[in-house]
Amino acid sequence: MNIFIATIIENKAYLREDECHHCCKVLRYKSGDTLRVIDGNGKMYEGVLETATPKLCVIKIVAEIGKQVEDDRKLHIVIAPTKQIERIEWMIEKCVEVGVNAISFIQCKNSERTVLKHERLIKVIESAVKQSLRLYIPKLNPIIKFNDFIKTQNSGALYIAHCHHNFEKVEYKIALKNQANVTVLIGPEGDFTSDEIVSAQAASYKGISLGNSRLRTETAGLFACQAFKILND
Repeated sequence: MNIFIATIIENKAYLREDECHHCCKVLRYKSGDTLRVIDGNGKMYEGVLETATPKLCVIKIVAEIGKQVEDDRKLHIVIAPTKQIERIEWMIEKCVEVGVNAISFIQCKNSERTVLKHERLIKVIESAVKQSLRLYIPKLNPIIKFNDFIKTQNSGALYIAHCHHNFEKVEYKIALKNQANVTVLIGPEGDFTSDEIVSAQAASYKGISLGNSRLRTETAGLFACQAFKILND
């Protein structure tokens, strides 16, 4: 059965207009049909479609059929978007399926992409949430300059992954031990500059190694997510 994302008010679920169009025009649901919705905050419901138009869909909730407890251990992937946006969209999709909690984008000195279509990336996230049957929608933050980000994100365990050999680094799996709230910075295709690493360290970020291989930006983001889940589940 298809799953929709809805706003829940009392015992009614309301779909966004784009979800309404998909529901009625693409999937051809009609009044009286049963469908499932999630609120994005940990709950799934089953209900009956009362109003079914391409611009308004209202579902009467019959039962709560699923509930997830929010993760105690949270991962925030902070990454410089790649020049080819398809690569970063692929990473977002896979990280959401694996279980990332939040994704932010940073503009670095070596960044080749500084503009993102935020709404499109939200749709990528929501599609991955439905596919993986997650009941929480990860937070997606708009792109921000590197130095501005490290000034504002200063809580939890803070790490910066880079390929420079003249800075102290620890293995990611060692850094993750007993850490419940983790932020990992992933640089652009040309890596972070030395000045950016120094600035991050001054803001309490510690250098980490993701292994001996030099990873593409989107591969590093997915690896950081997978390793976090494997080591914490």
